[in-house]
Amino acid sequence: MKVGLYNALMGAQISRRRMLQGATALSAMAMVPASVKTALAEAHGNVRAEILKIPGVGMGSPTDADWQKVGEMCLAATKASVTEGEFAGVELTFMGLNNQNLHNFLFRGFLKPWEAYTGAKINWIDLAQADYNSRLQQAIATGTVDFDILEMGAPFEGDTASKGLLDEMPDWVSAQIDEEDLVGYLKPPVGTWDGKKYRVTIDGDCHTFAYRKDYFGEGAIGGAEVPTTWQAVNEVSKALVGQTDPLTGLPAHGYLDPLKGWGGFGMYFIANRATAYVKHPDDPAWLFDPDTMKPRVNNPGWVQAIQDVMDLIAAGAYPADQINADPGTTAFSQFLAGTGSMLMWWGDVGSSARTSDTSVVGDVVGFGINPGSTRRYNSAAGAWEETANEAPLMAYIGWGVYVTSRVSADEKKRKAAWSAAAHLGGKDLSLWTAAYPSGFQPYRNSHFDYAEWETAGYDRAYIEDYLGSNADSYNHPNAAIEPRIPGIFQYYSVAEDELAKGFAGQYASAQETADAIAAAWEKITDQIGRDSQIALYKASLGM
Repeated sequence: MKVGLYNALMGAQISRRRMLQGATALSAMAMVPASVKTALAEAHGNVRAEILKIPGVGMGSPTDADWQKVGEMCLAATKASVTEGEFAGVELTFMGLNNQNLHNFLFRGFLKPWEAYTGAKINWIDLAQADYNSRLQQAIATGTVDFDILEMGAPFEGDTASKGLLDEMPDWVSAQIDEEDLVGYLKPPVGTWDGKKYRVTIDGDCHTFAYRKDYFGEGAIGGAEVPTTWQAVNEVSKALVGQTDPLTGLPAHGYLDPLKGWGGFGMYFIANRATAYVKHPDDPAWLFDPDTMKPRVNNPGWVQAIQDVMDLIAAGAYPADQINADPGTTAFSQFLAGTGSMLMWWGDVGSSARTSDTSVVGDVVGFGINPGSTRRYNSAAGAWEETANEAPLMAYIGWGVYVTSRVSADEKKRKAAWSAAAHLGGKDLSLWTAAYPSGFQPYRNSHFDYAEWETAGYDRAYIEDYLGSNADSYNHPNAAIEPRIPGIFQYYSVAEDELAKGFAGQYASAQETADAIAAAWEKITDQIGRDSQIALYKASLGM
């Protein structure tokens, strides 16, 4: 992001593509009660600068002591609405992830000072990402929701809010978290259902492109230009076979596709390729036909995305045993550790590259949006168009913290649960999670202040590049936003199963693989109810 355009973003709350929506923090503050407003103003002061120094870029990975310190320094808003010891005797159960020792691990640290001040106690249910969907769906199907607070992505709102499993957010929470600061695409209808609000946003998921700068440039092994299309990504990946990585001296590799499923989350990675081919600017739909719910996953554009991966498998372009690499492997065990030159992942790879002990690529990594395509498939016309296309994927629409209806009848417990959620979604604390390894990426307008990141020790050029890739993805005019419909991860999970068979050679072609996915999706739609799915799908697309 160029400096002049950054200034425009800060002045008018727009990105390079001039699409960032939403009111400024000043307008939001006009809605905040006086007591909370005073506390927020006092807390805001130097807190943001001070927490960004904990521990500081280049000082090693943050520890539990750091998380607790940050949590303590961000308690002012809680103290404005909760008296000390007010929740004594309250026990809450929190269900979330333990991926890469992030998510729940940080929440524990952030909430320890909250527990000490309020008197509440939190019990934890920790899940691997691959186990998340099945555990949540089991609780929903059997009516055995055994948690009061839930870390969940917006796509699951159709499975939970539509069944009355969530508690409606109190107005004081909206004020405390300054939700007007969220980037435009994370505002309602995201986080709402039937006009009721349920979500404290703690993340702003989109996939961004990370690449190794030492692979590209005049005389570099990857060529002079960084690939900007999937056609170029595949070409470079094939050309790198047999060459040597300039940083590690190990075999060089191009793009890192995850070939193993991840509890439905792996579907996003084939979708990165597919959206460039199938998300037409004139059509908000890209997964299903909105009038019939007929899957589009086996149209020529999706088939091309699957074929791309099969071509790289056939060319021997991937690291050994890539068939067993899930997305967590590609990001943390491969790319950040020096294997491979290109990756699509959630934006937090950018903060981890500079602040995680396990990263060796922090000095050579660059960022961009999802590669585009030299042509696009028009589903309405049933034909390819020889027109360039970009369509960044808003994968998962961000993690949020939700309170379940288990606490709705107990006002003390309900207030405690929402207070914990509001603490985790606080504006100042969110800046720290965006800047350091957390499992989350920038998602507020206020996160795009370069000067604040420099306080942590980031250099200006790096953070302009990293934050620019996030802003450009969020605000792209042809961004691919997934639907919040019941069963979305049932669709994704069965797609992963069929893709795994295709990548292992159990299907004769990419088309046969895609047809198997489409047939399985049709069965899911019929099981849930086609008419209701059509109505909800259209609503999710704003149709």
